[in-house]
Parts: sequence; structure tokens; C-alpha cells
Amino acid sequence: MKLLIASDIHGSAHFCAQLMEAVEREQPEKLLLLGDLLYHGPRNPLPEGYDCPKTCAMLNSLKDRIAAVRGNCDCEVDQMVLDFPILADYVLVEADGVSLFVTHGHRFHEENLPPMAKGTVLLHGHTHVPVCRVHEDYIYMNPGSVSLPKESSRHGYMTLEDGLFLWKDLSGEVWQEYRLAR
Repeated sequence: MKLLIASDIHGSAHFCAQLMEAVEREQPEKLLLLGDLLYHGPRNPLPEGYDCPKTCAMLNSLKDRIAAVRGNCDCEVDQMVLDFPILADYVLVEADGVSLFVTHGHRFHEENLPPMAKGTVLLHGHTHVPVCRVHEDYIYMNPGSVSLPKESSRHGYMTLEDGLFLWKDLSGEVWQEYRLAR
């Protein structure tokens, strides 16, 4: 199963449209959204093309392929306009023989680990910085941000297919990879 993993769209219709192009190009079975879908938040600037209704329409068009978690900028009113659930703090996903603990990152993260089995991938956004860090008992991964990348990173997302995680910019260029040990 191919997954496309993205985080921190923050209501940018401009960058969400590029993400939709990536979804069309990648053809994933599932799209994992790691929170902060609509609101830009009080600490962030308005992202380019900030337009929540347009962003909602694009995301809702993929509602049957999305699994999402709640970010620190997501709230109940967002759920009223989105046609897929977003208010869970985390979801557990089994893909390619690995367990993924999928969360936003404002509650569970490297300094406050959730209960996870050894070998689990802790997958979260929130920091807007792409990461792959292998720990003794788990792996931490972050796709970065679709609309507001930080620390000179790229607007991007990740894919997982056949045990290979790829970090890509919104044009599809691969710039980092990690293969799970089998």
C-alpha cells in the first residue's frame, strides 16, 4: 500500500493545490494528514494563498482516502466544514509491515513519547521541519510542512511504499530517503 504523508497545510489553497497535484501524480491508496489543516495559528504568518473554503473543498474531494489527526490549530468548527474526521489526537496505522503512531506532535513527540511497541515509527508534523531520527526503540519521522516550512526546508511531503520512506518537495523531487530494515 502506498501512503502519502503531509502536514501543516494551514489553510493555504495555493500550496494545497500543489499537494493535490502530488496526490494525482503519486496515486496513494491513503493520504495521512498530520494536522493543522485550515487555520494558520497565532505564531505563523498568513501562508501564501490563505483560503480556508478552497482548501476545504480540495481536501473534501479526497475524503474517502484521508486519515487525519488534530493539530494544535485545528478545532471543532473545522470539523463542521471537513467531511472526514480530524479530531483524534492520534491514529495507529499498519503499513508495509511497520506500525505507525500518527499524531500532530504538540502532545506526543520525542520528549513526551506515547506508549508504543518497539520498532514503531513515531510520525508527526507540528515543527514544520523534516526529520528522520533513528532511536534504539523507535524511529521519529516528520514530513515538514506543506505551506510554511521552517529552518530552510522545502514545501513538501513524504511517501511510504514497499518499506521506503521518501521526502519530496511539492514538485515530486526526492531529497531524502529511509528504508526500513526487513
